[in-house]
Amino acid sequence: HRSSSSSSSLPRCRLLLSLRCGAVRQQQGRLETSSAPLPSRTDGRPAAPDPPRPPPAAAPSTHTDTRTARLRACVCCRKRPPRREAMTLTKQVRFRNPDDFPLLQLFLLAIVRLAEPIALTSIYPYAWALVKKFNIGNEQDAPFHTGLLISSFSLAEALMGMYWGGLSDRIGRKPILMLGCVGTMFSMVMVGFASDIWVALVGRAVGGLLNGNIGVIQTMVGELVTKPEHEPRAFAVMPFVWSIGTIIGPCIGGTFADPHESWPDAFPEGGMFDRFPYLLPNLLCAALLLISIVLGFLLLEETHPDMQPRVLLPADTYVSEETPLMETSDAMKRPAVDLRAETYGTMRSANSDLGEDERAGTPMVEKTGLVTTIWNKRVVGYIVALSIFTYHCMTYDHLMPIFFEDERSSPMTLARARPPALFKSSGGLGLSLRDVGMIMAVNGVIALLVQAVIFPLAAERVGVYKLFLTVTVLHPIIYAIVPLLLLVPESFIFPAIYACLAVRNILSITLYPLLLILIKEATPSSSALGKVNGLAASAGAACRMVAPPVAGFLYTFGSKMDCTALAWYSSAVVAVVGAVQCFFVPRERCNNRTEEPAVALRKQGPTAIAPEVSDDEE
Repeated sequence: HRSSSSSSSLPRCRLLLSLRCGAVRQQQGRLETSSAPLPSRTDGRPAAPDPPRPPPAAAPSTHTDTRTARLRACVCCRKRPPRREAMTLTKQVRFRNPDDFPLLQLFLLAIVRLAEPIALTSIYPYAWALVKKFNIGNEQDAPFHTGLLISSFSLAEALMGMYWGGLSDRIGRKPILMLGCVGTMFSMVMVGFASDIWVALVGRAVGGLLNGNIGVIQTMVGELVTKPEHEPRAFAVMPFVWSIGTIIGPCIGGTFADPHESWPDAFPEGGMFDRFPYLLPNLLCAALLLISIVLGFLLLEETHPDMQPRVLLPADTYVSEETPLMETSDAMKRPAVDLRAETYGTMRSANSDLGEDERAGTPMVEKTGLVTTIWNKRVVGYIVALSIFTYHCMTYDHLMPIFFEDERSSPMTLARARPPALFKSSGGLGLSLRDVGMIMAVNGVIALLVQAVIFPLAAERVGVYKLFLTVTVLHPIIYAIVPLLLLVPESFIFPAIYACLAVRNILSITLYPLLLILIKEATPSSSALGKVNGLAASAGAACRMVAPPVAGFLYTFGSKMDCTALAWYSSAVVAVVGAVQCFFVPRERCNNRTEEPAVALRKQGPTAIAPEVSDDEE
């Protein structure tokens, strides 16, 4: 009998310990309940407290003294955790008020974003020399291969942009953003060590395949901003950062390309940087990307709605035995009836019990029994408008340095071509490479001023939609006035150029963030923002890929016809098409947009959950 009791002492000891812990929790719950203020009666006097309950009767002991002592020793030898005065349940501690402007997170996102345009535009100054170094066929084909090298990144990005956007809806924005930076860093190193044109093309293509950051960053900005009045300032940050990157990137590429030629003492002949003359600028850009990856990984918050804290319990909240200590199952994350709608409620579909991956990939929004896909007329219309704008904007960026550097026609030629000199003119402005570099630097400064000052004020006073219509209709003007520079005397050419660039920046820099805001408002479901912005990024990348070769072909064809303005007029025609198309996009706001519970709770602030009362305590 003694041996059997000793063998079963351990399970009984565990049972006794669990019973004691349960009794202690119940006693603490009664003490906290009794300390709460008493409810008031209808006559204004406080209600009488409930009579105290008698303590539970102790069960008669049937064990021997030796066995009881053994159990007490077993219980006492256990290390009990220190007693806590209050219990606080939090899923994630966040001190940022969702109604405040997310300055810190936008700053971190801007740092991550800044390294990308620096890396992508650093190749522009030496792309021509890099292609000629590979000795590919005839030298006259170098412009064609240079265009392929630059546009290969956009082509690959267009193919994978929607995929990365949809994947960010399932696994989060931050992992896709970090992966895009890693892919771009690997692409820079690969291009720096390229020994022929094919390695460089593959390196640029790999960077585009692994990079879906444009759509993901647009989605993150939209999810960080919870108040409509903050949207113009927030969506102007990323174009502002892009303009800074396009200024710094070419400076790095032009300064540190072929360092042996510039600093022969520091980079001797036969060294690594002599054998790979364009490695140094790529390594510098890769180092900037590495810094952005580290900062983003450590400090950047995840903005996906399903990965945000939903509940924050205050310290004085009563916690009963039935209160779960961990997050509920996925089936309980969303209610079966949506009571936030203005109708009697919307029953969710049968796929509400699916996993996050399957549900996030379902492009459905349900309201009052109607099923609407995310690809409504407004979403598709604004994506088409963004694609048209990206095309003719890219043609301007591609044609501007060519037109400025092309040889200027003689005054006699222009005089003979009149009266229609705009339709019978050859050549460009005949500026030097140094002058063109200065003009592009000033153009970047103008763009920064427009993004920081003019756009927020205009969006606040005019309104997003009215401003969108205004700048879209005026956009063809910026292409039609560029050929007029051929008629300006050389003494006034620089003020005229800066005036054209100022008009262009005011219209183009304003239109891009407006389209992003309208796309966000047109998306029916916040869980589909990643996929929608991914498609918009893919469409924009495809247009950026097509625009340079088409514009270059039209400029070459116009030069043979003594009409270099042909390329500019063709871009103006495309801008007219975009202006007409914007009037066919439905104007109504998306009233049936559904938000995830995390977004609703983030906008409302921390929410306390009422304690559950069991039947025996009522």
